[in-house]
Amino acid sequence: MIYDLAIIGGGPAGLSAAIYAARFRMKFVVLAGNMGGTLVNTHLIENWPGEKSLSGAALMDKMREHAESLGALIKMASVSKISKKGDAFAISTDSGDFEAASIILATGTKHRKLGVPGEDKFHGRGVSYCAVCDAAFFRNKTVAVIGGSDSAAKEALLLSEFAQKAYLIYRKEKIRAEPINAERVAKNKKIEVITKTNVVEIKGDKFVTKAVLDKPHNSSKELSLDGVFIDIGHDPESGIASGLGVELDKASEIIVGCGLETNVPGVFAAGDVTSGSFKQAISAAAQGAIAASSAYRFISGCI
Repeated sequence: MIYDLAIIGGGPAGLSAAIYAARFRMKFVVLAGNMGGTLVNTHLIENWPGEKSLSGAALMDKMREHAESLGALIKMASVSKISKKGDAFAISTDSGDFEAASIILATGTKHRKLGVPGEDKFHGRGVSYCAVCDAAFFRNKTVAVIGGSDSAAKEALLLSEFAQKAYLIYRKEKIRAEPINAERVAKNKKIEVITKTNVVEIKGDKFVTKAVLDKPHNSSKELSLDGVFIDIGHDPESGIASGLGVELDKASEIIVGCGLETNVPGVFAAGDVTSGSFKQAISAAAQGAIAASSAYRFISGCI
């Protein structure tokens, strides 16, 4: 079977594209190695229209349910390669091979690593990239979040619900959280913000016991910790796109046009994997809808 469209990715962009592809009556499949994308690790979402407050996992459950109610075929499959095959694209996955006349790349991003000694050694033994996943393991313990974004601030706020103390360590002078979350951090007595400081090493025995700083804090460069949560941004999952000949920018993000088309005819992209600075679930969902519309017009011979 050759599908009209294969949507690669199951996050906000991919599932939004699926909803619109279903409405366009396209014959399509969603291939997702990680259903919900990185958004499922978000503890609290308060900026999704119509939802005052909900978790990332809850939002993605709703989007998947919506897509499937319209007849979307969603397969849990990690894509390893996409190549041109005549007028279609051949897609290799760990759950079999697929063919489609058009592609939407909604592969999202992966957590960026800090790149210091001890990070890999203690991954899963005190080093984590997801407070939603692991906060409960640090009840009444001392942890640190490395990063200064809004996401990092929310990680620290969640951890403070479990840990006895949470440090928020950032290399610049002031954290970059949204004002409402910056205020919550400032008012939270369990959270201590350490700015203009870098973590240069993570130490421990079987588990994390210390973080080494590049300058003293309270007269010491070593901070006693039970856990280190790293939240310093994300890198685009664009390797498959690159292998297909899709053009990337200097940040390895996919370059797209107004209709989310790439330089490869029949290949579109949406969400955090694309070039642009505003990485939000709502903008990813909007791009997914536009990409589906463009794919429909491509299949119909309109573009």
